[in-house]
Amino acid sequence: MAQQSYEPNPVVQSIRTKAVSGRRHLRHLLANTVARYYFLFSILALCFVLALVILFIGKTALLLFGQVTPAQFFLSFDWTPEEDRFGAAAFILNTLSLTALTLLISVPVSVGMAVLTAEIAPAWLKRLIRPILDLLVGIPSIVYGYLGLTVLLPLLRRASGEGLGDGLLAAALVLALMVLPTIARISDDAITAVPRKYRDAAYALGSTRLQVIMRVVLPAAGRGILTAVILGMTRAIGETMAVVMVIGNTPQLAKTLFTPASVLTSNIVMQISNVEFDSTWNYALHMMAFLLLLISFLLILIVRFLGRKRREG
Repeated sequence: MAQQSYEPNPVVQSIRTKAVSGRRHLRHLLANTVARYYFLFSILALCFVLALVILFIGKTALLLFGQVTPAQFFLSFDWTPEEDRFGAAAFILNTLSLTALTLLISVPVSVGMAVLTAEIAPAWLKRLIRPILDLLVGIPSIVYGYLGLTVLLPLLRRASGEGLGDGLLAAALVLALMVLPTIARISDDAITAVPRKYRDAAYALGSTRLQVIMRVVLPAAGRGILTAVILGMTRAIGETMAVVMVIGNTPQLAKTLFTPASVLTSNIVMQISNVEFDSTWNYALHMMAFLLLLISFLLILIVRFLGRKRREG
């Protein structure tokens, strides 16, 4: 006897389909709502923590001007806390000089490595260079500082004839080595992301390889390269331990590349543990930390402004 096939009622089947579809839509709606509020909470929490950091450092730093005038702090080169003289001009100028010298050394080399990796090197060399750069990014700064102390400083002493060899040049070379992998890898990603059709169009017009790289690829990747430089600057300007080990830690203005000096970060870390919290000395150190925040924000704003003007042009 032939078995009869069961045909479901179309009305019942339609109701079941709508019920399943409704439950699926409800789950998706619930998941989207939870995700939206989670991401909103994460953003607000990050902004709240950042605001607390700025508020705490800024509030403590501004207490300094109740006992020291802004002119004495920003314009004086005399840092003698034991005698109530808190001039930070030397530290500020040394910090700016060190950052500029670090970028002057590292940016051309980093961008050149990125161009080599993305545009020129064969595939086997790319597979070798990129993991090495990633490994260099993760090396602790204390390791770079130790290498600078034990390897770089003796080389600088022999090359320059100086008795010590520490100073802005040693610190800039160590920092350049530290920020080079960061700038190179991000610039490499930015150059690789440039569409292939830009290169093909330039070659079709008769451009050489160098012209394509200099006039097409690098301008198109400019925003990503500027982002890489920003990250390099933020690490260079805020680095502490590596700088402490090679700069000399002397509270004076660096008049030459081999003059032992001190920057904002190194002065803070060398003295913060030896002062009382409710003291002018401590307020001055907090003001230095607050200045580091302001300098970082200012540099980021300047680079973003230049990047926007370049895109508009």
